[in-house]
Amino acid sequence: MSKLAFIRAVVLPGLIFQSVIIAGGYATGRELVQFFLSHGPRGGFFGMLIAALVWGAVLALSFEFSRCYQSYNYKHFFQNLLGRAWFLYEIAYLVTLVLILSVIGSAAGVLAAETFGVPSIVGTVFLIVSIGVLTFYGTGLIEKVLASWSVVLYLVYAAFLIIGFTKFGENITQGFALKTEESYWALGGVQYASYNLAIVPTILFCIRHLVSRKETLCAGFLAGLLAIIPGILFYCVMVGFYPMILDSPVPVNVILGAMDIPLFQLLFQIVILGTFIETGTALLHALNERLASSFEDQQQTMPIYLRPAVALLAMGLAIFVGEGVGLVNLIAQGYVALTYVFLAVFILPLFSIGLYKIMATRNMDS
Repeated sequence: MSKLAFIRAVVLPGLIFQSVIIAGGYATGRELVQFFLSHGPRGGFFGMLIAALVWGAVLALSFEFSRCYQSYNYKHFFQNLLGRAWFLYEIAYLVTLVLILSVIGSAAGVLAAETFGVPSIVGTVFLIVSIGVLTFYGTGLIEKVLASWSVVLYLVYAAFLIIGFTKFGENITQGFALKTEESYWALGGVQYASYNLAIVPTILFCIRHLVSRKETLCAGFLAGLLAIIPGILFYCVMVGFYPMILDSPVPVNVILGAMDIPLFQLLFQIVILGTFIETGTALLHALNERLASSFEDQQQTMPIYLRPAVALLAMGLAIFVGEGVGLVNLIAQGYVALTYVFLAVFILPLFSIGLYKIMATRNMDS
């Protein structure tokens, strides 16, 4: 396998997965505090490794099941996994879609207002238009943009770590040396991983290049590692502010303010805005791929104009519902409930029915 083919088949899924989860995973740092740092600096670090391992296992098995049954959108994936009950995932996914889109739509507006001094509606409209353009051009462009932006993100987070150690290195070392109660850190890792697993079936469009079981296993576990690395870089700097930062609603703002480097702060905020676009694009592209599969089942082709139309409509609806009904205030409770739903309709069936079908099928290479 050439280097380009290896990157496209094995590395690309990890970059896509990382780009999708970051907006709800660790963009603000609050999630890292809640699930990891609250268990102590060292306990939280080990918890992040647990999360990466859980992600890797679920991704590897999902990729292999998808490859065996040639199911590259969530509709076909769950039709093969759950049979007639496949729609249960779609119901949960659509609820999650509304929740996430409403949050990133609002966050993009606030970020644009605070960073560039423009009305918040400008940031929200920019997000919607960007997603509409990407979904119009489809899988090829989306793969390139998400992977490229992930590389940019890794570089910025690496710079974040270097600056953090330069300015707060002694505090970081002292933070990791603290003897704190580190109970339940493994549970925190599992909870955090579970919180983000709902989106795994939405990135199946990028694994068409995998052709063997060895490749799917490598791609899956590598994806878990690639997804957690920026979070670990962020986490290490955050330890330098322990325990004060535990009460901060937006830890990244505290750290960037302490760094006192306006240009880097602007760059970091731009990268975060890009992650909102990545997350929204991937989630809505998954919906488009599901709709396209329905057209294909009827031996028809989905009109290309429907792709941005669906994306724009979904974004507008999500933002309207989020602001008008107040769903944003229910995010914490909503995500907890949905985690159990996805555990029941995705994770448990995958590791029982899915694993059995993978072992039984002949459509796989060793």
